[in-house]
Amino acid sequence: MTILTLHKQKVRIEEGELVGYLVDGHELIHQKGSPGWRNSDTEMFPIIGPTNEADFNVKTPKGMAVQDQHGLLRELEYELLESTETKAVFEKRYQANTPIKNSKYPGKSTAPELFWPYDFSFVKSYHLKEDGLEICFEIEGEDGMPFMLGYHPAFNLVTEKPFINTQEKQISIPEVMAVGSRALQVPKESSIVLKDQLELTIKTEGFEHFMLWTEVPNMVCVEPITFYPYAVEQANLDTGFLYLEGGTAEHFKVFIYPI
Repeated sequence: MTILTLHKQKVRIEEGELVGYLVDGHELIHQKGSPGWRNSDTEMFPIIGPTNEADFNVKTPKGMAVQDQHGLLRELEYELLESTETKAVFEKRYQANTPIKNSKYPGKSTAPELFWPYDFSFVKSYHLKEDGLEICFEIEGEDGMPFMLGYHPAFNLVTEKPFINTQEKQISIPEVMAVGSRALQVPKESSIVLKDQLELTIKTEGFEHFMLWTEVPNMVCVEPITFYPYAVEQANLDTGFLYLEGGTAEHFKVFIYPI
């Protein structure tokens, strides 16, 4: 367990996963074992969205890759690179075409192994600051490597009627639940506000959209994404790719500001 502290803020990280963020005694992160989801955060990379209707195949410039929902990064383990009282840095590395066991197989998938035809390293860093928590993502790989990126944190809800504000409208938790597994699209937004016991402003850099997901009233996932995958057929997920320029991308950031 890695713990970051600053004044009335305390962050708990378990093998790279954000499992707790206490602010003045208020737990902001969904706790494992509570109804809703078995995790508290994860990353969606190098693809976002399901692939089962495309036989788990995703088109790339180097041919087909086998990916399950939200990509293979979640199947890799983080290595802790750096840790101080207020900062922690983790890394995952992957060698092109290495077969990775799919944890969804056989119960929820027919694809026993996944692979990606590119080398990459993925660095996730946490920095606890006076006004909140900054989470940064850095990708290194082959020049021109295609990818999507999404961050998938789950926030704890404790009040009777929490809601989410965008620039355009207010969204209730029942509205999010009604969309189901597809997740509710919030296009062209770089900032969103979750109002519960505390007010959380979630700002982003590099991500162009959000999607919202939950199946229970006690948590909600507020997910910054580069592409909303349900906008296309699964066989055409490649239309949502970004491409590494110069072999690196360092501009993906998420800021959580509690009030």
